[in-house]
Amino acid sequence: MENQIAPQISPWRAWILAARPKTLPAAASPVIAATALAWAEGHFHWGAALAALTGALLLQIGANLANDYFDYQKGVDTVGRLGPLRVTQAGLLKPHHVLAGTLVVFGLASLIGVYLIALAGWPVALIGLASILAALAYTGGPRPYGYSGWGEVAVFLFFGLAAVVGTYYIQARQVSAGAVALSIPIGLLIVNILVVNNLRDIPTDRATGKHTLAVRYGETWTRCEYLALLITTYLVSILASVVGILPLGGMLALASLPLAIRVTQGVWLNQGRALNRSLAESARLVLVFSLLFSLGVVFEKILLH
Repeated sequence: MENQIAPQISPWRAWILAARPKTLPAAASPVIAATALAWAEGHFHWGAALAALTGALLLQIGANLANDYFDYQKGVDTVGRLGPLRVTQAGLLKPHHVLAGTLVVFGLASLIGVYLIALAGWPVALIGLASILAALAYTGGPRPYGYSGWGEVAVFLFFGLAAVVGTYYIQARQVSAGAVALSIPIGLLIVNILVVNNLRDIPTDRATGKHTLAVRYGETWTRCEYLALLITTYLVSILASVVGILPLGGMLALASLPLAIRVTQGVWLNQGRALNRSLAESARLVLVFSLLFSLGVVFEKILLH
């Protein structure tokens, strides 16, 4: 496999690049929003919230390392790659070091999981194990589902439903309709990060045999997918708040609409490497949405009590 010319950077910097810090808002946002909802409903637990956030960040970093390693092994990362630098393909870190790092990070996440299991029981164990297996199977194994068009479904299930409902559950010891409703807009916004990624990579994914939905249906369909998921995000948020499933204060998240419109314009106008900016802005959007939702429900709780 042909490597990019590696820039001269320190091993420490290489590991930071491998962790892909710009993807971490996708891991933190569900925990932040779900914790705010739990607090507003009287179920807040400091230890559980902090552990959930730490565990989510570790799982995301582990998934990033696993993708870096497995994509390299399968020859998917090539010199024509349009996305951010991959450290294994660029020769910045040896493949076996990246694999070892993946296992260490998932091991640390498992230690966090032990504490959460002690707090909330076996459902947490199932969520944690499924999350690790899903991260490894995304690009690893003989039939990686990320290469066959199931990426969006998996992202919604694990970054939306599992992350939001799981974070709420470990604090409340129960599942609420609000937590399930909240998982939908958060999950869809995070799915859109993957949609932009796949839109950018259509030429290289097609050349290397990755059959993402973007490769199967083309650029126009993928841009429409992004827009449809974004519209659904805000419609679900409004509806859930109006009917009382979510606190009305959560509608402060609608203040993120100007950013959403700007990001969508970039997705429709940009191509190739220029979509890296749209990718970063899509990650920023989910974080802004989650923070605004959280501020709204907290302020509403304070004002009413």
